[in-house]
Amino acid sequence: MIENDHLRSNELLSHMKEPPKRVDYQRLLSLGRELLIAIGENPDREGLQETPRRWADSWREFIEYDPGVTETTFSSRTTGQMVCVSGIRVSSLCEHHLLPFWCDVSIGYFPHENVLGLSKFARIAHQFAHQLQLQEQLGQQIADEVSRITGSENVAVVLKGEHLCMTTRGIRTPGKMVSSVMRGIFHSKSEARMEFLQLI
Repeated sequence: MIENDHLRSNELLSHMKEPPKRVDYQRLLSLGRELLIAIGENPDREGLQETPRRWADSWREFIEYDPGVTETTFSSRTTGQMVCVSGIRVSSLCEHHLLPFWCDVSIGYFPHENVLGLSKFARIAHQFAHQLQLQEQLGQQIADEVSRITGSENVAVVLKGEHLCMTTRGIRTPGKMVSSVMRGIFHSKSEARMEFLQLI
């Protein structure tokens, strides 16, 4: 009964979050058409007539993404147990070049009084990926949110990303970027940090 009450209160709180961003869809349609003209294309030719709409749709889908309920927790009956979730893949856009990047996200934490619902890890990761981003900032935001919802300061996040701003422009060389956030026991205790890294 207590768990159900806690679950309901968290779901109510999740609906009180600030409303999602909204794009100016009509302006996006105009910009898509202008972009084609700016690169020397004819937006009225066959093959491009629907491109501004598709482009506007993709931006709207990206920016207005709704992760759903992210704050579902359950009372924890165990303490001192590390929880790890790995293999979460998210896509985002580099805020420096407006080019895509994607990351495989791994999250670990030591529950305090509550454990986070399993699907919520992916929802949290996607929530912060759907904006203009930096990989380092994305990791920090995921860690902040997991810590806020669970009440645990012992949170670790590792991201392994590939960025098109590196592979398709500039140096044009494939490469993986790895970034990590280690807080609480993951920062202070090498044993916990190594166990997490081995598990993921």
